Amino acid sequence: MSILTRALSPLAALVVVPLALTAGPVAAAPVARKAAPAKLAVAPVKAAADIIPLPLKPTVPASQRVCSAKAPSGLGYAMLRTASGAKPAAEDFVLVNYIGYIAATGAVFDQGMQAAFPVNGVIPGFSEGLQMLSKGGIARLCIPFALGYGAQGSGPIPPSADLVFQVELLDYKTGAEVAAMRKAQEAAEAAPAPAPAPQN
Repeated sequence: MSILTRALSPLAALVVVPLALTAGPVAAAPVARKAAPAKLAVAPVKAAADIIPLPLKPTVPASQRVCSAKAPSGLGYAMLRTASGAKPAAEDFVLVNYIGYIAATGAVFDQGMQAAFPVNGVIPGFSEGLQMLSKGGIARLCIPFALGYGAQGSGPIPPSADLVFQVELLDYKTGAEVAAMRKAQEAAEAAPAPAPAPQN
């Protein structure tokens, strides 16, 4: 039995049982007179424009693909929600919510919630933008292709594509803090499990 069949089997009972109940009693003998053919109500055919194509490929409006400021590197940015406090460095690790889309079309190519990664482990424009944010800040980063995936592109990102990301910095840890956390976790996993308490 396939996953789809198993998922639909409860639905089959919901459809078949009401149909059987509305069919009425079964006649013991054939009816002598001929019944008029039943008129079936046919639902109007929906236009293709009404049907959402799957998988869903959202498009970000043009007004949300522009940045109001530019860094010396060429990175564009707009601070959507400012926050104060320390900012992550290139060696730090961040926890972010983000969405990435193509600047020219607004086609979304990636998004993540509570994504964790090293600041210097992403494309240069994204890394530079992360270092501009304090915890709780949200920015739109307009990344020229030279600070993105370059002339070769990558996966759904075409060659020489300028990119836009909306990024929210939820938290960050220094490399030393992450190393200490990993060490503590390894120690906890290596420690022998406590013996069960004797039962009387």
